[in-house]
Amino acid sequence: MSSTPSRRRFMQSVPALGTLMGTLFGLSAAQATEPAKPAAAAAPAKKERFPGDPPEHHIVYQINHAEWEYIEHILNSISAMLTKYEDNVGIAVVVFGAGIHLLAKNPKRDIPELLRQRVKAQAKDYGVKYIACGNTMKTVGWEKKDMVDFAQVEEVGAAAIMELQEKGYAYLAW
Repeated sequence: MSSTPSRRRFMQSVPALGTLMGTLFGLSAAQATEPAKPAAAAAPAKKERFPGDPPEHHIVYQINHAEWEYIEHILNSISAMLTKYEDNVGIAVVVFGAGIHLLAKNPKRDIPELLRQRVKAQAKDYGVKYIACGNTMKTVGWEKKDMVDFAQVEEVGAAAIMELQEKGYAYLAW
């Protein structure tokens, strides 16, 4: 047990001694007799990241419609996340329902080539994972060979979203 609290009480009870001690140590009487304040907690050091380190942030989007404006909004959001977090964000996009045409080599719906090029660039240049729903592909009559080369295929798109959430991905639906 430390004797500091009892010394402090003694110093406070004898003001003249506090003044003398303060003079000896360059403190005012008030400082010498004042109870010690707890030291401020140091701010936690920010973890340094290096190229190739796993990202700290994770998000999963869904694309389940084929409307151009809808797809463009999601691709713009992905671009904004990449701009803000650069290589410190893991992004997955699960594509199912009518949105599946975005990942088809020969879509059966009219998907602008510009949107398809943006998706390809996000996958190839920024590591965005595009995941096609196998159930939706079966409904349309497609197999893995009918999808763009960078598309991953999961048996059930909804299960892929759930499993990514279980791994810490935030889920964003439009």
